[in-house]
Amino acid sequence: MIDFELFTLARAIHVLAIVLWIGGVAFITTVLLPAIQALNSDEEKIALFERLEHKFSWQAKVTTLAAGISGYVMLEFLNAWQRYLDASFWWLHLMTLVWFIFTLVLFVLEPLFLHRWFMQQAQANPQKTFSKILNMHRLLLALSLLAVFGGVAGAHGYL
Repeated sequence: MIDFELFTLARAIHVLAIVLWIGGVAFITTVLLPAIQALNSDEEKIALFERLEHKFSWQAKVTTLAAGISGYVMLEFLNAWQRYLDASFWWLHLMTLVWFIFTLVLFVLEPLFLHRWFMQQAQANPQKTFSKILNMHRLLLALSLLAVFGGVAGAHGYL
């Protein structure tokens, strides 16, 4: 009984983490970045993005870790590692890829050089920089939403 309770808790944490993480990415992509691009002052664009992105960064880091740990617990409980060898579980591969990309960006690339790169690019050409960032966010959001759709449908036997 305890193992099943742990699995249920892991699934609940996983769903909550995904809602907060991908919901935040959706807000940034569909609301925040377009609103920032509409500002007239380049300095204001950079300052506002930095201020708000920094606050969301902590939420993204915590929820990404929670999603990864809870996903691992569920895979372990189900002994489902062999699903990575089966193409019909494409949604599991996509979920893992999306998680890996965000984890790499949040914990490795951003601290090492992405933050510095953004500041340099934004100072030189803010419009072009925000367009690049918005396009990157759109791609990541599309992949994330496809992973969420596939994960829910696949976990319930639809795919």
